[in-house]
Amino acid sequence: MDELRGVNFHVSLIYSLLERLERGELHSSIANGNVAGYMQNQSSVFIVGTGGHAKVVIELFRAEGRYQIAGLIDNDPASRSLLGIQVIGTDSDFERLHARGMDKAFVAIGDNKTRLKIGHELERLGFDIVNAISPTAVISPTTRLGHGIAIMAGVIINAETRIDDYAVINTRASIDHDGSIGAGAHIGPGVTLAGNVKVGALAFLGVGTHVIPTVSIGEGAIIGAGSCVVRSIPPRALARGVPARVVSFNE
Repeated sequence: MDELRGVNFHVSLIYSLLERLERGELHSSIANGNVAGYMQNQSSVFIVGTGGHAKVVIELFRAEGRYQIAGLIDNDPASRSLLGIQVIGTDSDFERLHARGMDKAFVAIGDNKTRLKIGHELERLGFDIVNAISPTAVISPTTRLGHGIAIMAGVIINAETRIDDYAVINTRASIDHDGSIGAGAHIGPGVTLAGNVKVGALAFLGVGTHVIPTVSIGEGAIIGAGSCVVRSIPPRALARGVPARVVSFNE
């Protein structure tokens, strides 16, 4: 089984290189046939997850060009590949991969709690958890970024904002000055946060949510799509509407 996974690891690299060569994204050394040299100069990362979120993350890494995707990790035995990237193991293979020199990882799982849990496990095992950031995102140089963060295409993050570990800032979201996004939080597509907005760890803001200045969203809170938040939302609350009102609480 280890030998088969080793083969899949190298097949995944070759497929990725060929795809990028066809798109004209590779260094001139590839065009000249120096594949080995290119692979040595580009760090490898493996991705945990094979769902829709992982598809977007794969394309973020390809667009950014900093890392070669070595393969995917998924516990579903039916999973074989995604966007040309091969599945090379399950969660039980983390230690084996680290022992083989794979020291960089990214958790591409949409569920906030699961993403945070797996990320912490990878950290415990000694992995370097990298960020996946679209080259089309506009990020202030004074923004402070943690690790394991996904920042999608079209995102704008303004001055003195803090994004904590394993947060997801989804497509075309906008975070204004002095914002704070907690660990494992998910800012959905098209969300607009005005200045000095604080979003707690593991919170989820649905598509198109708008939040006025100085409002806080509590840890684990969920804001329904299209809501307009004009007052602070307590931890673990489910709020929705215009203006957003708390309708229940999560356990």
